[in-house]
Amino acid sequence: MKTKLKIEEEYSTKLAVSYSFATVADTLSYQMFTFLIFTFYYAVVGLNINYITVGFILWSIWNAINDPLLGVLSDRTKTKWGRRKPYIVGGIGPLCIILVLLWTPPVESPQFIIFIYFLIMIILFDLFYSMYSTMSTSLFPEIFPDLEARAKANNILQIFNIIGLIFAMIAPSFFIPQYDSPKYFSEYMYAGIFIAIVVAIFAGLFIKFGLRERIEYSIDPENAPSLLKAIRITFSNKSFITYVVASFSMWYVIGMIPTITPLYCSFVLNIKDSMIISMLLGITFISAVCFMFLWRYIVIKLGVKKGVMLALISLIITLLPFMFITEIIGAIFAFSFVGLGISGLLYCRDPTIGAIIDEDELHTGIRREANYCGMIALTIRFTTIAIFLSIGLVFNTIGWAVFNPREATEQTIMGLRLLIFMFPAIFLIIGLISMSFFPITKDRYEEIAESIRKLHNEKKEKV
Repeated sequence: MKTKLKIEEEYSTKLAVSYSFATVADTLSYQMFTFLIFTFYYAVVGLNINYITVGFILWSIWNAINDPLLGVLSDRTKTKWGRRKPYIVGGIGPLCIILVLLWTPPVESPQFIIFIYFLIMIILFDLFYSMYSTMSTSLFPEIFPDLEARAKANNILQIFNIIGLIFAMIAPSFFIPQYDSPKYFSEYMYAGIFIAIVVAIFAGLFIKFGLRERIEYSIDPENAPSLLKAIRITFSNKSFITYVVASFSMWYVIGMIPTITPLYCSFVLNIKDSMIISMLLGITFISAVCFMFLWRYIVIKLGVKKGVMLALISLIITLLPFMFITEIIGAIFAFSFVGLGISGLLYCRDPTIGAIIDEDELHTGIRREANYCGMIALTIRFTTIAIFLSIGLVFNTIGWAVFNPREATEQTIMGLRLLIFMFPAIFLIIGLISMSFFPITKDRYEEIAESIRKLHNEKKEKV
């Protein structure tokens, strides 16, 4: 019996915009979490940095199971609604609830009780976030099947992505006057409620207008490999391994910058106003929008491999000023220039993953988008361990295991400078070296694309 799943056109602006609504909901939820969860529990709630570090290590161990398992389960799912929709619809409601509960810990309780609450909330957050994010992200290479369509769609997608990033950075400042002040504890919950409502609206628009699955992939669940076999195939893929190291480095930086910026601005730049701090991060992503068309040209002209490498190099260079700036004018220029590298990393991500998935389909005969997106999501979550081990190492070294603004010294300022430049630069260099071995060059991708078109035509004839 034939499936009712629809075949969509390869590209249209309407389809790209409708799909991009998913990215806004995804970005808003995860970036608010990344931006404020550390500052909230460390500076506002007063949870010891070592509890926070242990919590994120346990969280990442959970992700070692959660993300790959969800990816493989989705690839093996066959329903009248498709492989992805049941997980997307099932995850978004609980995710919105957790976006509020994250900011309501029992603040008067002992540290261990707060730690348990923190751990449970971040685990539940990632479970439902992964259900929504991994499945919606995995649809990109399915909906837009070749480099030209992906490049066009990705322009629109990343503009919406950056709008979501800007909103996630700025919106909380309307509720929270100072991010590192305990007296604004309740305001975090109000910000969470507002973000949860906006996330629900954009996710609903995506589900209604942008959620599509191609008919030629509807038979793939019958042949999808088991979890262990899928992991073995994935981690024997050279393209995936070399890119995932670069992906780890880029998401370490993208995670570290918003995590450490509130304290960096407060103690290095002496900026306490949350609106100004949010605006500085907003400037980063506004400048990223301006550079997006440049990266589209680079990817089409040079291919995804050289695009990613150039983005990594540009981010190392543009992070350097953070070692020296001391006031707001310098900060405006520094945050603006960082947008160049951030823009490249964001733009190159989806076309690169799409190329890896296409190559894998030629080898295995089936589409395993959710498997690859789940594995990449796993590595992104492991960056959290690296981020908080870095922060924990520095804060314990400078005597800041428990937040105390009166104990900020020159050592504190240098520690914050190292966290925003030196540690990211080390990871970016590792990613650059790994990406130099990425085997899918521009010419190789064109060969893959031609073979994929033939394979898809054969699949259509079988459905």
